[in-house]
Amino acid sequence: MKPTEFTRIRTFLAVADHLSFSRAADALGITSSAVSQIIRELEAHVDQQLFQRTTRTVSLTEQGALLQGRMAPLVREMDHALLQTRDAAGRPAGTVRILAFRSAGEKFILPALSNLRREFPEIKLDITLDDNLQDPVAAGFDLAITIGEVIAQDMIAVPLGGELRQIVVASPNYVAYHGAPTHPRSLIAHECICWRWPGLQNPFPWEFFEDDRWFSVTPTGSFVVNDKPLALQMALDGHGLAFAIEDTVRDHINAGRLVPLLESWSAPFPGFYLCYPRQRHMSAATRAVINHIRS
Repeated sequence: MKPTEFTRIRTFLAVADHLSFSRAADALGITSSAVSQIIRELEAHVDQQLFQRTTRTVSLTEQGALLQGRMAPLVREMDHALLQTRDAAGRPAGTVRILAFRSAGEKFILPALSNLRREFPEIKLDITLDDNLQDPVAAGFDLAITIGEVIAQDMIAVPLGGELRQIVVASPNYVAYHGAPTHPRSLIAHECICWRWPGLQNPFPWEFFEDDRWFSVTPTGSFVVNDKPLALQMALDGHGLAFAIEDTVRDHINAGRLVPLLESWSAPFPGFYLCYPRQRHMSAATRAVINHIRS
């Protein structure tokens, strides 16, 4: 492959991954106009339109999707070959793509950054914090931090941070005015701040434990949000009950800003896991990031 052809393929895959000429330009370290010119040259070379462009959106055409499906694995294999060669010299370097729930990013990734950057300055981290459910391997991530119940198949999963517990919380003013629920099933009589998992239509059920089994209650209320920090702030402001991981609200409880409720029905469950795909070769950079997060 000629150098110009390889550049065109790299640029095409960057635009296909980001579905944005500007974001692809940022990732490649070139200008948006240069990306546009390279894509025009590639489309002229293959005599096919590869992208549908409007003033707001970029999408793959059928031929573009076919080209991406065939070229992406080949380029990944070339990247792996280069990483193996570089790893043989003992210098962890390159980009490591991480997918994590937002709370997991704050809890496990941020504390690892300083030591990681100091020890391995040639490693570049591409971090995506997203509470949407997606397959990290299919999305091209090297590793992910997620909760145990949604781990993708064929992933190696290492537990992080121990078990978690979700509890119902409310402000003291709310409890003083509305009273406290006496059983999870009595939540139907209360104003609950419902959280919807991004990408799903219905609110997430609140899960409780009784008589050696789990059961769920679908909360009802005037508010449905897709952002947990917003739900927590609404509870602090007295708008209703929220369902939150205990670790994230402990400071508010200790300071008297929130009151824990229904604790007798709140049991621990497996917490966060560091996950990565089973593969014949893992880059030294990915191994270094995994070790720093685990420690």
